[in-house]
Amino acid sequence: MTKKIIAVAGATGAQGGGLVRSILADPTGEFAVRAITRDPDSPKARALAAAGAEVVAADIADQAAVARAFAGAHGAYCVTFFWNHFSPDQERAEAHAMADAARQAGVRHVVWSTLEDTRRWVKLDDTRMPTLMGRYKVPHFDVKGEADDYFRGTGVPTTCLLTSFYWDNLIHFGMGPKAGPDGKLYFALPMGARPLPGIAADDIGRCAHGIFKRGNEFVGRTVGIAGEHLTGAQMAAGLTRALGREVLHQDVPFDVYRGLGFPGAEDLGNMFQFNHDFSADFCRARSVEFTRSINPQLQSFADWLAAHAREIPIT
Repeated sequence: MTKKIIAVAGATGAQGGGLVRSILADPTGEFAVRAITRDPDSPKARALAAAGAEVVAADIADQAAVARAFAGAHGAYCVTFFWNHFSPDQERAEAHAMADAARQAGVRHVVWSTLEDTRRWVKLDDTRMPTLMGRYKVPHFDVKGEADDYFRGTGVPTTCLLTSFYWDNLIHFGMGPKAGPDGKLYFALPMGARPLPGIAADDIGRCAHGIFKRGNEFVGRTVGIAGEHLTGAQMAAGLTRALGREVLHQDVPFDVYRGLGFPGAEDLGNMFQFNHDFSADFCRARSVEFTRSINPQLQSFADWLAAHAREIPIT
């Protein structure tokens, strides 16, 4: 029997790569995978091809190219990566291009990787946190949330998938523990004593695979995923056990975090404040039990640390 094709945008990235690997690891399943990447000759793309993926070239901002890449696909996983360009306008253009391409190609099920539009909770004139770029509170959240309605408006059957904080950020995004002047290790997370939903990036892909496997059950719905809801102190304790060296939680004030000066610091400072101030809503939208129901292999933070603690740079 011919397998249904799932076209995966961002196939060499964290989320898309996880979905590609999950489908390839399920050879008795109903899906084949088409990995979409800007550079099919990159080492990551070549590795996916060697593992059995069909690799095709397309820039997700090019609607015509994406429509060609989606042609004949049953499903499509659509994801953007704000940190490539730090441009809400670029992210919006990419989301719209993928939605329009899915409609043009007749895709039967889109899973759109999204986040909340924080402006529904914090209006632009709300002074609790600064407005950024004149139109946003948390740009990399807001544009994704805004695009939910665009996907639905195309008429393409869509599941909006609310993701969580990647634990992989400790490796790749400079968020791992850092040595203080006293020589102790500190893990900075501006969440006070409130929990933050987190997840292994690979599990996002496995969850998307689980959604596709459930057919139309989640079409038209927004679902959220998390591996655990942990406070900064709980994460620091997990890091202590995994690294064999004491790690202390450092609760950085939001304004201090926004002023750290690295690219995106203001956006992330606002993100952590939103996650803190509306923690109950943010956690409620991301049920660990639901996540495990679509991904029985779901990892806890301890599981993830057991596999990856040695990769976390200590600076």
